[in-house]
Amino acid sequence: MFTGIVEQTGQVARALNDQGNLRVTVAPQQMWNDLTLGESIAMNGACLTVVDWDDTSFTVELSQESVAKTAPRWSAASLVNLERAMRADARFGGHIVSGHVDGVGTLMAIDEQPGAFTVRVRAHGTLAKYLVPKGSVTVDGVSLTLVDVGGPAGSRSDLMADEFTLWLVPHTLQVTSLRDWKVGDIVNLEADQLAKYVERLLLMRDFSGAQVGA
Repeated sequence: MFTGIVEQTGQVARALNDQGNLRVTVAPQQMWNDLTLGESIAMNGACLTVVDWDDTSFTVELSQESVAKTAPRWSAASLVNLERAMRADARFGGHIVSGHVDGVGTLMAIDEQPGAFTVRVRAHGTLAKYLVPKGSVTVDGVSLTLVDVGGPAGSRSDLMADEFTLWLVPHTLQVTSLRDWKVGDIVNLEADQLAKYVERLLLMRDFSGAQVGA
C-alpha cells in the first residue's frame, strides 16, 4: 500500500523489451541502500516490482497489460515519481493508494494563479463516478485533492461530467514530476479506494441474478 506522498523523482535510464515485457531501469535522485528483491515501488502511481538494482539505479518489469493501461511515460529520459511501499510505523500523510492505476486522463488546461497552478483534467473511461469535490485522487502517483468536478453532484457547471480541477502549490511542483506537465499530456489516475469498495457493496446488495459460486 502507498500514500501518494512522493519520496523523490527519478529518470528512466533505459527501457527495453524483454520477452514481451518492458524492462525499465530508473536512476533515482538518491539511490536507496536497503532495497530488496521483489519489493514494491510506485512509479507514477503504478505499483511495480524491483527485479534488479545496483548502486545508482533499480529495474522493474511491466507486462503488456501494464503498458497498455498506463500513461506513456516509460521511455528513456522520462521523469517519474517514486514512492516505496508504506511502512507500518510511518505517518499516513496522503490517502489510501493501492498503486493499481484505474485509468488515464488528459491535461486539458494549466493556468498560473497567485501562489499556485490550476490544472483541468479529463478522465477517460468510467472514472468520473468516483470523483467528488474535495475528495482524493492519485495523479501520476501524487495524492491530490479534487477542487471542482463537473456533472451530477459536481461543483462547476462549466466542466464536463468527466472533468475535474486541481490546485498545485509550488512545493508539489518542486518535488514531483508534475513540474514537467504540459497541456495534452496523458497522466495516470487512481480513484479513491473506499469509493470503489462502496460501489461494489451496493451492487452486490442489489444483485438478484443467478446463484453466486458453485
